[in-house]
Amino acid sequence: MNPTVARLTLRGLLGRRRGLLLLVVPALLLLVSAIASGSSADAHGLTVKILGQLGLGTLVPILGLVVGTGVIATEIDDGSIVYLLAKPLPRWRIITTKLAVAIGVTWLFSVVPTLLSGLLLYGTRDGMVLGYTVAVLVAGAAYSALFLLLGVVTRHAVVAGLAYALIWESVVGNFVEGARTLSVQQWGRAVAEAVAGDTAIGADVSLGAAVPLLLVVTVGATVLASVKLAGLTLVGEE
Repeated sequence: MNPTVARLTLRGLLGRRRGLLLLVVPALLLLVSAIASGSSADAHGLTVKILGQLGLGTLVPILGLVVGTGVIATEIDDGSIVYLLAKPLPRWRIITTKLAVAIGVTWLFSVVPTLLSGLLLYGTRDGMVLGYTVAVLVAGAAYSALFLLLGVVTRHAVVAGLAYALIWESVVGNFVEGARTLSVQQWGRAVAEAVAGDTAIGADVSLGAAVPLLLVVTVGATVLASVKLAGLTLVGEE
């Protein structure tokens, strides 16, 4: 990591209206959980719906999108990335530093609220809350890398990210069985199931498939983003 790049990235990410949006998402999860905790409905079912469907399935991808694209897409759009690329700094260090910031911020605004919401809804029984918390950790890292890549390769990163998160992950991935194998959300569920046990959380993808796919997406997106950023530098010099 490069401390200067990390500091500037964090300042740009949290110093704009984007920072308010980052607060709204976890606040919504906590509010829904607080209201649901007073309900007489089945606690297990409520926890699966709120942490699994709302938290892991919707709010985490949105956070990953806002943060992952926000750490670099804005700089590319307004041209300020040129000043950073002019520094004698390897392009891969720029990407890995920005990815580290994106993952850290995504974890801060998703993992902590998920843990608190789970404790409100279900306590520490069955390891369910721990399972979903770990799932948010691994899925948040993968989403951050994936959306960072989108921020580098296209000027329409937010639109493309929303299409993936809302259409593929929330609709196709939940209702088309074959598509679940290519869903970050489902990979996270597989990790959650492994942590909590088969009886607490169900997953449609095996852990043996989910872990390698999570690694491939996270590492692959980082490498591709580094290559693309290096290409962007060459174009600028030409």
